[in-house]
Amino acid sequence: MSSQVNETLIRDVVAEVLSRLGRSSLAPSSAPAPAPAAHCGCNGNGHASKPATGFRGKFGVFQDANEACVAAQEAFEQLREKGVAARRKIEEIVKTLAEKNAEEWGRIELEETKIGRLDHKIEKLKIIKLVPGVDWLRPLARSGDHGITLEEFTPFGVVGAITPSTHSVPTLSGNIVNITAAGNSVVFNAHPSAAKCAALAVRTYNEAIYRETGIENIATIIEKPSMESFNALCKHELVRLLLVTGGPGVVKAAMQTGKRAICAGPGNPPVLVDDTACMKRAAKAIVTGAAYDNNLLCIGEKEVFALENIADKLMSEMEKNGGVRLNSAQLDQLTKAAFTFKEGHGGGCAEPSVNKDFIGKDAAVLAKAAGANIPAGTQLLFAETDGNHPFVIEEQMMPFIPVVRVKSVDEGIRLSLIAEHNYKHTAIIHSHDVENITAMGRALDTTLFVKNGPSMAGLGLGGEGYLSYSIATPTGEGVTNPGTFTRVRRCVMVDNLRIY
Repeated sequence: MSSQVNETLIRDVVAEVLSRLGRSSLAPSSAPAPAPAAHCGCNGNGHASKPATGFRGKFGVFQDANEACVAAQEAFEQLREKGVAARRKIEEIVKTLAEKNAEEWGRIELEETKIGRLDHKIEKLKIIKLVPGVDWLRPLARSGDHGITLEEFTPFGVVGAITPSTHSVPTLSGNIVNITAAGNSVVFNAHPSAAKCAALAVRTYNEAIYRETGIENIATIIEKPSMESFNALCKHELVRLLLVTGGPGVVKAAMQTGKRAICAGPGNPPVLVDDTACMKRAAKAIVTGAAYDNNLLCIGEKEVFALENIADKLMSEMEKNGGVRLNSAQLDQLTKAAFTFKEGHGGGCAEPSVNKDFIGKDAAVLAKAAGANIPAGTQLLFAETDGNHPFVIEEQMMPFIPVVRVKSVDEGIRLSLIAEHNYKHTAIIHSHDVENITAMGRALDTTLFVKNGPSMAGLGLGGEGYLSYSIATPTGEGVTNPGTFTRVRRCVMVDNLRIY
């Protein structure tokens, strides 16, 4: 122990001397800095020492991608030394602080991004406790005549993570739990429109983690993210694995880096309602799911296909559950405001593009654009459309949902498949016919398939299961968990340690 303390002391003294001589201990931003030596973060008595030089004392917030990556590498080495107990402590800290600060952080995120609903911003932080941690990882063992084999789940090292504007702090918080539970550190490049709230959370988490464990910068973030910082993060030699939660553009860019990328991409989840379903239950679930955080959830209900013999009953029940129905003139007016139409390739049909000014806005904002008067507190608007309407085809992320009449379950499944764009993300059905449920599940082949409940039930909110705000659909990992961020290593003992 004394030699380890002496090495740490010598390293810190040398760094301090170099600093006083005006020589930077950081590598130039144009070239990757060498990975710093492992640092235990204690003063020899088991207590955290005061941050000294270099990357320490920033509590995870950096201006430069290279600095953030090198600091995260040092944190990874510290975590590796301190072991599973430190991982558990980090998990506990993040979950406790997310719940404790939920109201303040939810308000700050809403003020910065100006999208979504405050009550749901708060709830998304309070439920971080549902994200799985260290206990998810359990070694696999096999024994037989020729000895024993153990397979363990070990970390990659530094994970580079991209977070969205729709759920900035919740996604970041859940990612920290999953990634550090697996033994990694993480560097974040947040969406620029939600970077301030993300940096606030990272700084708060790191302060507590350093105070409790002595580990510095276990989660780092680039304070002013950009495409340049994104590219630098993706290309950095210390980043071993990428986690991307965002739109198709950033997902495509990450998958072209040559590194292994876990990508949570877009979705446009359809809902199918047949004539065996309970209309009251289906209507309540649709309104609840589509209205959640003003339909910012990628798993949220985006379009409904209802058998024509129950469509009127379903829409009547949606009105009873707080939805407001628009007439055709109001729908046309809203469509013109919510979409812009660009001429298609080769002068073809105009292609709709979502007006970002309406994404995540309250139903009252949409109603005003539609020229409709709605009761105060209305959570969701809906209207009847055809299957080719822009609101059906485009992932619009606003509290409006189209309802399309279909003649049969087969037609509903076919149109659902078209609307879902083969993203293989999420699909929902309301039915008591197991053959219809099976047929839709097989045809759409989505990562999440929810039956007879709101979309959030697919993430443990009203259904069984665990939570994550990063759902890897393009790359196939599904709802991410600590195992997603591990390597599997096999240790074999031949002809020994067999006890039977």
